[in-house]
Amino acid sequence: MNTSTLWSDVQDHIEDTILIAWDGCHKIYMALDDHEAAYFRSGYPYIVEDSAEAMLATLMDWYDASCGLKFVSGVRYNAEDPNAGFISLIEQFDDRDPDMQIDEEEI
Repeated sequence: MNTSTLWSDVQDHIEDTILIAWDGCHKIYMALDDHEAAYFRSGYPYIVEDSAEAMLATLMDWYDASCGLKFVSGVRYNAEDPNAGFISLIEQFDDRDPDMQIDEEEI
C-alpha cells in the first residue's frame, strides 16, 4: 500500500487531536476530545501532546515499532454508546500487500 494512502485518514484527523497514546505493542490512539485525552493520560504508558506535525511523526514511529496487529484509531467520547466513539483510521493489516501471507509469529 502507498504510504500516503495508508496515512491519509490519520492526516485528516491530526489537527483535531489533543494527544496520542500507545500501549507499547499494537494499540495506537488519537484522543479527539478532552474526555478521551484524560482517559489516556491516566492509563497509557506512552502519551504525546504536541503539535500536529510532531504527533504525526511520533505516530509513524510507533506504528513502525508495533507488533503485527497494529492499528490507529481516533476516539471521541460517546456517552450513549462508547464503542461508537471509535474511528478506525488504519485497520489491522492495512499496510500489508493483499497477496502476502500473514506469519502467525507476527501476531
